[in-house]
Amino acid sequence: MDERRTTSRADLPLHRLQVPRPHLLPFAIGGFDTIGPLSRAGFPHRHSFFEIVHVTGGTGAHVVDLVHRPLRPPQLCVIAPGQVHYWADADGLTGQVVLFNEDFLLSHPQDLAALRSLAGRPVLRLGEQAAPVAALLADMEHEYRARPAGYPGVLRASLHILIVRALRARAPGEGGAAPDRTAELAASFTRLIADPGGLRRSVASCAQELGVSPGHLQALVKQATGRTPGRLIRQQRTLEAKRLLACTDLTIRQVSREAGFDDPAYFCRFFRRETGMTPGEFRAGVGGNHHDPRITSIAAAPDGP
Repeated sequence: MDERRTTSRADLPLHRLQVPRPHLLPFAIGGFDTIGPLSRAGFPHRHSFFEIVHVTGGTGAHVVDLVHRPLRPPQLCVIAPGQVHYWADADGLTGQVVLFNEDFLLSHPQDLAALRSLAGRPVLRLGEQAAPVAALLADMEHEYRARPAGYPGVLRASLHILIVRALRARAPGEGGAAPDRTAELAASFTRLIADPGGLRRSVASCAQELGVSPGHLQALVKQATGRTPGRLIRQQRTLEAKRLLACTDLTIRQVSREAGFDDPAYFCRFFRRETGMTPGEFRAGVGGNHHDPRITSIAAAPDGP
């Protein structure tokens, strides 16, 4: 199994999923060694695919969208397409890595919303789910390697179960998956705004693309996420700007453009309103370390109007 490393338009490496024959599924599972050296990359990068990492041993930290968390195995990490992550001072990493494209979820579209929600938590402590998750992943890896009759269906069903168990591992009170229709629409909306190329989208344009009215989109997204579509768009643009300021050498003007702003001055006012810092202050505070424990991800950030 290989990940192909390319360069994104914002100068962050972009890893694409390449699955060798005989599988040719948009899916792979294996250990850190069998998946390949990029599975433990120590430099900031993005994926064009989903990654679920089951860490059973090792030291260091995992940094996802500037949120730095020391490793305390056993734990689960979910990384969604477009997120920036890397392993900091990692040593002796053991466990399993599951990689898959969105196409692999076609039979369970509600899982997209769940994965986006889980990706907002840099670390999932498994607790009583540790043994079932370990057994499930071992069975998935066996299916993937042995390729018995019907194994693609078994892998899809097992991935769905893994996502459900990950949802159960969240802190009490965080809830489970949203109702199907609401989850599907919320997943489609978050997918649109998570694409760095789609940061210029408005709520109205998203609603038009999804075939619903802006009011209907507002109600269902608010029901599924607890936040308005407008708030999520602002948070996504802020997060993309943070990623670029922390992990690239782009100028403030270039970051402004990549984050969807035509006017750098307006971008600076927007960024300060959202974060309490100017872009320059934020970059100076990060200090080239590519993380700042004061910074929260979208899912963890407090909501606003």
